Amino acid sequence: MDAQNREPATRACYATSLRKASRRLTQFYDDALAPAGLRSTQFAILGELAGADPGPVTLNQLARALVLDRSGLGHSLRPLQRDGLIRLDKGTNDRRSTHVVLTPDGRRRYKRAFPRWQQAQDRVAAIVGQSAANELRSQLIDIAADDRLR
Repeated sequence: MDAQNREPATRACYATSLRKASRRLTQFYDDALAPAGLRSTQFAILGELAGADPGPVTLNQLARALVLDRSGLGHSLRPLQRDGLIRLDKGTNDRRSTHVVLTPDGRRRYKRAFPRWQQAQDRVAAIVGQSAANELRSQLIDIAADDRLR
């Protein structure tokens, strides 16, 4: 096939296609969560903390769960800390570790935002179909967890 008939690399690229879809979905979820005073990234952090097993969650554990580096996580945590939705505590056994704690205000904000998030979820599923949405989510979770892509 000659160069003129080939699909442009940006259309064939998995990462570019995923980023385009991610930007569209992020904007959609941000709009849905805005009345609750959260962005989708903040909702995800609060959700990780709200669903965490009993016990403290370290910065490193939270970064791994969200597939972020620590500096990126720190940037995302600052507004949540400023607004009193999370607290950063030094570890009691290991003073080098920092624990991220969901505050009562953070739990309330998460619960207030949850129905808006659920409406966004339902809308996405209605647009692409529930089965396709579930399969897509499953595949994306698998990709996010695949250490071969490091």
